[in-house]
Amino acid sequence: MNIIVEQVQGKVPVTIMRLQGELDASCYMDVIEKAKELYRAGTRNLLLDLSEMPFMSSSGLVSLHNIAMLLRGEEPPDPEAGWSAMHSMADTVEGASGYEAHCKLLNPHPRVEKTLAITGFNNIFEILTDRAKAIAAF
Repeated sequence: MNIIVEQVQGKVPVTIMRLQGELDASCYMDVIEKAKELYRAGTRNLLLDLSEMPFMSSSGLVSLHNIAMLLRGEEPPDPEAGWSAMHSMADTVEGASGYEAHCKLLNPHPRVEKTLAITGFNNIFEILTDRAKAIAAF
């Protein structure tokens, strides 16, 4: 997994984190750690560019969930806590009342988009296909 970070200015500052490669158990913690690093540095609006990420496992879903909680100012569950992390994700999906305000997804591959739909993550993350519109959506 390669992670490329870019800062842009829309109506508000937006950090774009472009993920290149497969998001699975071998790298999901790297993605979480990078998001934590960005949050500590002041990032409050994060656009995850998934256009170069052809596959995402359940570990990848854990990383997305952790990032969303982090940007809401909540303490995410330990991503290595097994079922408790999965139950936390299920609770988030079931209790969703709209999209995450501070984390959006850009242009996921069809296979990844299918995973997001099957798991209900498409109900908590706004998925956009146009970069300029995605930046303006914050």
